[in-house]
Amino acid sequence: MGRAINYLPEDYIMKQVRKIIKIDEELCDGCGLCVPDCAEGSLQIIDGKVKLVADNLCDGLGACLGSCPTGALQIIERAADEFDEEAVEAFLANKAKKANPAAVQMDCGCASTHIQSFKPATPCQTANQPKSVPLGMASGSQLSHWPIQIRLIPPHAPFMQGADILIAADCTAAAAPDFQKRYLSGKTIMMGCPKFDDGDSYVQKFTEIINTCNLKSITILIMEVPCCSAMNAIVRRALKQASVAVPVEQITISTRGQELERISW
Repeated sequence: MGRAINYLPEDYIMKQVRKIIKIDEELCDGCGLCVPDCAEGSLQIIDGKVKLVADNLCDGLGACLGSCPTGALQIIERAADEFDEEAVEAFLANKAKKANPAAVQMDCGCASTHIQSFKPATPCQTANQPKSVPLGMASGSQLSHWPIQIRLIPPHAPFMQGADILIAADCTAAAAPDFQKRYLSGKTIMMGCPKFDDGDSYVQKFTEIINTCNLKSITILIMEVPCCSAMNAIVRRALKQASVAVPVEQITISTRGQELERISW
């Protein structure tokens, strides 16, 4: 009888059995809390679930496990590509480049590439505003600057200095009927989505702002949906990395715009 020969796929031969993250998609609710805790950026929210981007980007140390509220993450041993630090550096550099479009000159002249501060109306201007405004015409905006997206605001923007900043999840402006009057007035706003944007770049930017802008306070405004809570984790991580302390108030509103909770850190 001939000797049995085991044929293995070529890509399997190149792998090694090592520790690596495993994600139970049935348990994962897409909250995104684990994403900022992965220093290598190997976890991303894709189609509402956290995914491992590539085996060689995961070091298998499990720093993300403690932030998962549903127990969807665990460390197992299986055949996987070897962890590659150079690949991680290249991957993070590429993510940072994509997450900083403010550094790119746009031929279209997009206003988001121009830093602007809006002066508040004088008492005379306020007194002369019409008592009623035709439908469709805005009046009395509380917005004090431009741009407003977290990805587009440079940490050195003049309006960031000594500011009370409002870090608002994108959906809050649509949900809260009195958003400007109740939450924006007197604050420098930074808007973004903790589910679909790059959490690592947020942490890096917030850390630099906290260290250099002498902030008075930070207010976080999020929705009640689970994925929105990742903004809290991002800000906590930035505060942990920063060399100064800033008081924080976190506000949660419902999908119908009702204020559900206020917590001070």
